[in-house]
Amino acid sequence: MSHLGVLLVLLVTIVLPSMPADAGVTPTPAVTVAAAGGEKVNINTADVKALMRLAGVGRGLAEKIVQYRDANGPFKKATDLRKVEGVGDALWEKNRERIVVK
Repeated sequence: MSHLGVLLVLLVTIVLPSMPADAGVTPTPAVTVAAAGGEKVNINTADVKALMRLAGVGRGLAEKIVQYRDANGPFKKATDLRKVEGVGDALWEKNRERIVVK
């Protein structure tokens, strides 16, 4: 082994054990969203951020939902969410167990 190789092995041996296991690792939004994946979302009171917790709902669609609710009043039933442009069958099926109206 060359001197450079030995030096590299020594450096790794010294540095790695002193580093915390999670050094430099930050949680991603996907991890946060997945953790909150089972909670119910009241579409009559949820703000944009809360609506974005639904699978497939990004900021733009969440804003459309809030705008629709502001213009048309509260949703009477959960299926009324499908009246919002951009909420299709696939999105509804992914989230229907989590969407509530209170």
